[in-house]
Amino acid sequence: MTDDPAKRAAGYAAVDRYVTTGTCIGLGTGTTAYYAIERVGQRVAAGERISAVPTSVETERLCARWNVPVAALLENPMPVAIDGADEVAPDWSLTKGGGGALFREKAVALSAERFVVIVTESKLVRALGTFPLPVEIVPYAAPYVRREIERRFPRIEIVRRGTPDRPFVTDNDNWIIDCHFGRIDEPRALDDVLRSIHGVVASGIFWGIASDVIVGDPSGTVRTLERVQAS
Repeated sequence: MTDDPAKRAAGYAAVDRYVTTGTCIGLGTGTTAYYAIERVGQRVAAGERISAVPTSVETERLCARWNVPVAALLENPMPVAIDGADEVAPDWSLTKGGGGALFREKAVALSAERFVVIVTESKLVRALGTFPLPVEIVPYAAPYVRREIERRFPRIEIVRRGTPDRPFVTDNDNWIIDCHFGRIDEPRALDDVLRSIHGVVASGIFWGIASDVIVGDPSGTVRTLERVQAS
């Protein structure tokens, strides 16, 4: 992977600020989370006792590469989980799932005592919706899910991830549909609507979950994003 100073800064800072030896942590999936995994691996190599709950098969593979012991969800107390995001709104609502691991990412984020989000400046938006919203669905129910979403949102564009002959399949053997809603002013309400449809496993909207947002800069510096309360 091409080195990215901004992502590295955010990932390293989150681990160094929030991870202590002797703990089990959640580790996310994606190009920014990669650097958090790398930093944990360096600390394990230095003799610290840190284990991790991975959010994907890919993250588990990276943990093995860095000799980070892995644990099952809620096998141990989990004081912190660290992961990236595709979009971060001022109120810390998130769009996630660009890497296809959204169900496990949300399970780990909800299970942790603190959920730390690591991003670069490019992920900060005034409102969610520029990035298509990933929705994980049960393949059998795909026609029904599509019909129900289109019935509720007639102008929406829905694209099944993958190719016609080979759909993208998650680690849970589900599909991802990317939904182009446009600007999302009420993420909580949209998440509720989507999850009410039979066959939807999870939506990529994460609201009310983030505890901290760390933003990395190309210069290698970081800042903590101030949360703006939704009106």
